[in-house]
Amino acid sequence: MINLKKTGLMLMLALLVVAQTFAQSLKDAEYEFSKMSYLNAAEMFEQVLKGKLSDSEKQSARLKLAYAYRQIRDTQNAERVYRELISGGSELSGDASKAYLYYAQALASNGKYKDAQDAYEKYSKVEAADKRSGGFQKLYKNVESLNKNATCYKVDYLSINSDKADFSPMYYKNGLVFNSGRTEGTGLKRVFCWDNSRFLDMYYLSDISQLTSSAAGLGGADANKIKSRSTERTVGSDEYTAPTANDTRTVGTFGGTNIYQGYGYSETPATKTSVFSKSLNTKYHEGPMTFTSDGKKVIFTRNNFNNGKFKTSSDKINKLKIYTGDDKGVGQWGNIKEVPFNSDEYSTGHPSLTKDDKLMYFVSDMPGGFGGTDVYVVQYNGGSFGTPVNLGPEINTAGNEMFPYVDERGNLYFSSDGHPGLGDLDIFYAQLTDGSKLKGKIKNLGTPVNSSKDDFGFIADGERKAGYLSSNRKRGGTDDDIYRFTRECDEKPDCQEIQVIVYDVESKMPLDNADVAIIVDGNTEMKKTDSNGTFKVCLEEGKDYEFKASREGYVSNTVNFSTKTETDQTTLDIPLSRVKEVVADSTANAGTTTTDGSSTVATTTDGGTVVDGATQGYQGTTGNAIPCPATKTIRGRVTANKDKRPLSGVNVTLKNECDGSVQSFVTGEDGRYQFDICEGCDYSIEAAKENFGSRGNKIKKLGKGGPKNINANLSMFEEGDVVTIENIYYDYGKCNIRPDASRELDKLAIMLKRYKGMRVEIRSHTDSRATTEFNQKVSEGRSQAVKKYLVKRGISASRLEASGYGESQLLNECADGVECTEEQHSANRRTEFKVIQLK
Repeated sequence: MINLKKTGLMLMLALLVVAQTFAQSLKDAEYEFSKMSYLNAAEMFEQVLKGKLSDSEKQSARLKLAYAYRQIRDTQNAERVYRELISGGSELSGDASKAYLYYAQALASNGKYKDAQDAYEKYSKVEAADKRSGGFQKLYKNVESLNKNATCYKVDYLSINSDKADFSPMYYKNGLVFNSGRTEGTGLKRVFCWDNSRFLDMYYLSDISQLTSSAAGLGGADANKIKSRSTERTVGSDEYTAPTANDTRTVGTFGGTNIYQGYGYSETPATKTSVFSKSLNTKYHEGPMTFTSDGKKVIFTRNNFNNGKFKTSSDKINKLKIYTGDDKGVGQWGNIKEVPFNSDEYSTGHPSLTKDDKLMYFVSDMPGGFGGTDVYVVQYNGGSFGTPVNLGPEINTAGNEMFPYVDERGNLYFSSDGHPGLGDLDIFYAQLTDGSKLKGKIKNLGTPVNSSKDDFGFIADGERKAGYLSSNRKRGGTDDDIYRFTRECDEKPDCQEIQVIVYDVESKMPLDNADVAIIVDGNTEMKKTDSNGTFKVCLEEGKDYEFKASREGYVSNTVNFSTKTETDQTTLDIPLSRVKEVVADSTANAGTTTTDGSSTVATTTDGGTVVDGATQGYQGTTGNAIPCPATKTIRGRVTANKDKRPLSGVNVTLKNECDGSVQSFVTGEDGRYQFDICEGCDYSIEAAKENFGSRGNKIKKLGKGGPKNINANLSMFEEGDVVTIENIYYDYGKCNIRPDASRELDKLAIMLKRYKGMRVEIRSHTDSRATTEFNQKVSEGRSQAVKKYLVKRGISASRLEASGYGESQLLNECADGVECTEEQHSANRRTEFKVIQLK
């Protein structure tokens, strides 16, 4: 029995009128839940849980509350309630164990991939028979592998969209037919009790050329097309969900800039559409649909309702069925018939015909499938159908596969929440031979075609250079919209992308500038690790590889890797051991040097205290520290970026670039730290504390003479902090990155690589000279320039949002009409970053 969102395949329909009373008893809440009135049930369970219930009643109520939020696509509240259930202390078993899976899926939908990875691991332990977890865990170790073609695609929000659900476009003549919950010209329409939204009809845009982008697009649409709005939407003002975090100005983890609340997109369709056919549309759901190549026959999805007869299954559920209809001319369709493989007891829907009209793909939850909904294929011959064939376990999973579309070349696209993806439904691609046999591997289309929300209803040309898709990435919930995509460059070839990590076997610290020889079929390719000790490489399928890593002062190490057997692995670790040297007896500051060159610390520095038996202060040295002929002292204070308060419990590490040795210090209440360092060596300082980030610091070689004490304060930022990027200035009226700015942006790129889950908003500002409009445009251009610079240095575009603030936030008094020096004006021409997400 299928249980999915309203958009397209809400296949379990309780078509009962919902009473608008919200009695606060557990019995009444469970009654609303039993008839799948999930929005009402969620509100009632929330009230019930505030009262007195037994432990078993609380658990049952929370399970149903979380599931109700899941069904109405309120992933923020679903995550909250599932977290309460799982952190309650008792193991969930039986049917309740699905909560671990649903929790993982909610976390992924909210862009929390590391947490989702952990939740999938927990689910795999309680449900070992469900093999989905392994694929998701492996993907979330390196989720950026789905960003490799992000810069090739441009995705635009379209003027066809309304404030209702709009989705699943299909080509018809010179236009598009699509599904919508809008009510243009349809008269009275029933309300769907699942989430109190309206039933769906088919609408028609007769000319595709009328479509325009009503707001900035994902992946590079012109942000200057945005027009101001007279009113601002408030939290909870969409009609599908109660006020939640879904209604904030967040597109989603892989959304673009400016396609969200308050930024100029219209909630009223700017492009006029019409009802596709009053003879096809009824008071229940219609669509998605497909058409024969001559356009004379339509095959479409509808509730089990035809010729005025409404039918239900044996358990009183109105299923979906596939119907055919013939074009009678002048927008009239008749001869509406069921396909022979329909049933009152299960659902069928989402038909898609091949170009030659010989095969039709569709989805169903008929008995004998692999999961919730599976993709099937059936022969079609001039109006008659053969026997449906399940596409098998390579396509279908224990989850839900739906919205199939076959292009002019016979390539299959479909959406799935069972194959590893970014969250909710992702769009996948499969090459088929003989219409049903998979050639090669299924491919996730990645960002920005896919997001952490539902992405589905995909159609495209045979080369996938242009097409359309549906997504609720703008506000989540059931707020589906239609987007247009174009591909502007060649995709990277299909291969297995892995991240190679070279690190010190003892300290576990990454090793930069390590040389790695990649040997395959007698050929060698050389790579070098970056500042994080990593690099990425795409490996050809079905090959055996050798990775030989070397670095000065280390013993070389060779690791084998095969894309024949390790097909799902996304990372490869190569540990290196130091070359052991015998050092003459000598004394190092604050410790003694052993014969293998390592240092043992005998004292703690100022401010060190003992907490729970551990030393808070100087923690010692790892690696092979060399004796120092002369030393200096570096000391500083770690403070919060926002309010400059000292931070305690920060683990400050100091790395000697000469020998790779590392010292550590844990700050006390005053936030201070202190190290002794050698003259003549470069040092790097890092600070680590949960829920905080830091850009670190570098100390260049210090010669003899000069001060013995060096100050090096560190600032740490949190989610929501705005941090100025020092020395990022621009020439007047220009957007180009100056050489002096590129050095600072390189530091920002290194930081973003260190915090792999971090997402930032790039915020550029101008001085007050020139017009307000010009300054706004320039600031937007500057932010886009910074974004492009960072993308070229390996930062995923999905982690960067670019915003321009023009002259609206000056740092000094140099507003219009105020005479200022060039130096004062240049201070306002700056770029900052705001931390949107840290983990």
